[in-house]
Amino acid sequence: MEDRYNVECCDQACTHAEAMEQVRFPDEDTLYDLTELFRVFGDSTRVRILYALSASELCVCDIAALLGLTQSAVSHQLRALKNVRLVKPRREGKTVFYALADRHVQTILAQGLDHVQEDGADRGIG
Repeated sequence: MEDRYNVECCDQACTHAEAMEQVRFPDEDTLYDLTELFRVFGDSTRVRILYALSASELCVCDIAALLGLTQSAVSHQLRALKNVRLVKPRREGKTVFYALADRHVQTILAQGLDHVQEDGADRGIG
């Protein structure tokens, strides 16, 4: 069984200057925005909303019915998703439809799903 709580460490303290010179961090504002983006993915309700929107544009009522939540709860989650530009609204009369903001969001979801569904053999398990 994989011991995913132990992390292998170096036997002695050392650094590799050549490798470290390759690292170029984005500016602090960009790192903050990236952190906020990934934080939003830390909630299963928001991920379920994104997953539903990856199949079709939906209104708040549709999302609430699919997830078994109140419209208020869905609106709260959509606000968080909109704040990090993962979803975009479109008004049609009195109804507001939501869709994924762009293809990047679809790609993030698809690659994340691929990653968690990888066969254990691909991760060196078994």
